[in-house]
Amino acid sequence: QVQLVESGGGLVQAGGSLRLSCAASGSGFRINAMGWYHQAPGKEREFVAMIRRDANPNYADSAQGRFTISSDNAKNTVYLQMNSLKPEDTGVYYCQANYRSGLYTFLSWGQGTQVTVSS
Repeated sequence: QVQLVESGGGLVQAGGSLRLSCAASGSGFRINAMGWYHQAPGKEREFVAMIRRDANPNYADSAQGRFTISSDNAKNTVYLQMNSLKPEDTGVYYCQANYRSGLYTFLSWGQGTQVTVSS
């Protein structure tokens, strides 16, 4: 089973930036795609961005132009650079990995990292 560990959350003023990281660890797996989801207080978890192996990333409309997702395949790590942050970006950011192990494909989630944007 793949374990995901996120880092990089924190408190930032509106207009500021943060960079989130998510590292996947385990054995006998190959990452197909990694992504980020956002859960605002009292709301459901929503898609932010995803990057697939050898493909262009895709973004939610709310993230387009402000956030950049990137990956280091050698390190099984995905990053989310968040610029021009807004108070509505506040919430917990979860990393997700779609990976293959043997003949099967699995999904794994990280524990989440808190981002708070003050106005």
